[in-house]
Amino acid sequence: MEEYQDRSLRGRVFQRLREDILSGVYQEHDELREITIGEELGVSRTPVREALRQLELEGLVKIIPNKGAYVTGITRKDVADIYKIRSMLEGMCARWATKYITEKQIEELEEVLLLSEFHLRKRSGEQADQVTELDGKFHRILYEASNSRILEHVLSDFHKYVQMARAMSVGEKNRAEKSIQEHREILEAIQKHDGELAERLANRHILNVMKNLHLEEPAADI
Repeated sequence: MEEYQDRSLRGRVFQRLREDILSGVYQEHDELREITIGEELGVSRTPVREALRQLELEGLVKIIPNKGAYVTGITRKDVADIYKIRSMLEGMCARWATKYITEKQIEELEEVLLLSEFHLRKRSGEQADQVTELDGKFHRILYEASNSRILEHVLSDFHKYVQMARAMSVGEKNRAEKSIQEHREILEAIQKHDGELAERLANRHILNVMKNLHLEEPAADI
């Protein structure tokens, strides 16, 4: 039981630090001090040290012997690489969703689209945050609809890695409008059980995000 609690504690510290790095709480080159983090999270240095080692394996932290742990963050090339890989996996996800999606998940996706359009029309200061959150929810439902725990896990991780860039992209009104329309087209293809079209549309959707972030050339027309 004690060993399980130790692993659970280490996991919570790891997730917290990981989220703080990916969301920008910690910036590139910031030092991550074990004592300070332990005091902030109310834990000893051991789970912090173990979490930092795990973060180093993910490439988010660099541990320099006799100096400390420093944030390496996500480079622009990392983001571009993730989007390229994600475009292919999102296509696969949409194709599989045409086979396994449930009526409940279709209803949830339709509700997300309606709410996205509503918040976009409001043009309030909070609409960008709402639309960004709904954009993420749309993708999370699709991941679940693929009926693959492995694919869902990988895509969810990629989604977290690029959340800052994604928020910047979706937050722009023109891109938000196009993104919602692309989501609607993907859903329509899934409802028609057209796996090939759903895959191409989902692939193009991610490549269009890359274009908007000036990471890649525009996706070819279907």
